[in-house]
Amino acid sequence: MKKRFALLFLFLTVGAGLFQAYLFIHKAPSSEAIYKIIEIEPGSTFLEVTDLLKQEALLASPVSFRLLGKITRNESKIKPGEYRLHSAMPPMELLDTLVRGDIVTYRIVIPEGTSSKEIGKILEKSDILDAEVFYRAAQDKAIIRKLGFDVESLEGYLFPDTYYFSKRIAPEKILRQMTRQFRAVYDDEFAKKAEELGMTQQEVLTLASIIEKETGAPSERTTISGVFHNRLERKMRLQSDPTVIFALPDFDGDIRRKDLMYDSPYNTYRVKGLPPGPISNPGRASIYAALHPADVDYIFFVSKNNGEHHFSKTLREHNQAVRKYQLKKKDEAMCRNC
Repeated sequence: MKKRFALLFLFLTVGAGLFQAYLFIHKAPSSEAIYKIIEIEPGSTFLEVTDLLKQEALLASPVSFRLLGKITRNESKIKPGEYRLHSAMPPMELLDTLVRGDIVTYRIVIPEGTSSKEIGKILEKSDILDAEVFYRAAQDKAIIRKLGFDVESLEGYLFPDTYYFSKRIAPEKILRQMTRQFRAVYDDEFAKKAEELGMTQQEVLTLASIIEKETGAPSERTTISGVFHNRLERKMRLQSDPTVIFALPDFDGDIRRKDLMYDSPYNTYRVKGLPPGPISNPGRASIYAALHPADVDYIFFVSKNNGEHHFSKTLREHNQAVRKYQLKKKDEAMCRNC
């Protein structure tokens, strides 16, 4: 009889313990979902993580949570990062979230024609990564080779798009995502067209990056491409202001005559042909335009100050357009300051 009572007592005790464990695993500390953003630092111990969750009112019993970590063997599997958690999450769900690494990501928009330095500034402004760290990584030969490129810089290969990045993400991971998207866009059709034109991928992207910076009017891209192809065929200098700006160490937003004489392989007022590499990261439309130039006889173009350009076949026509659109603009600006 005593043995039966002892077994019954043991059964009830174990059952009560299991029931309590079940309640702990599946019962949240609060019925109200109060959201908290917490950051788990790299190298944090399970005890430190538990204390942090307790401080943020995300745990009812730290001891039980530590025990849960031991039982599930997840004590060393917590991934560092920023998490968005709430007080209505049961401990098991909370632990699973930390083990899976469901960290917070931020929407980052990279516009077409953005340079790698400008991308770095966008990332820094969003508190994702230091701008200089990103820029150095984009020039790092070891990273570039690891990503499968045989170029001096990833300028031009960081495809402009909308991405989702977490804070403190390694710069190599960002570069990998952006170059993977580039490879998806620069497909076999583009590669075949480049081969037909006798252009390397680097040359296509270099020309596309200049086209991207030269116009904000989508309808003009293939025409501007036609102008540049014509100048390249005639061994003429491209004379593109954006290439000069890219070369200048300090550009204040106003290009001057002296800037056009700046000594750089990227200064297309001084050197013939394409510069050594892209000056920005072009979008698909500009890459397409570089590979599909319009069949035009134009050799020159000048800004009409409204986002569009006037195209000319002869130097005489071009000089007339310059007087009409550029010199007139300067005269009007001088009058406003009179």
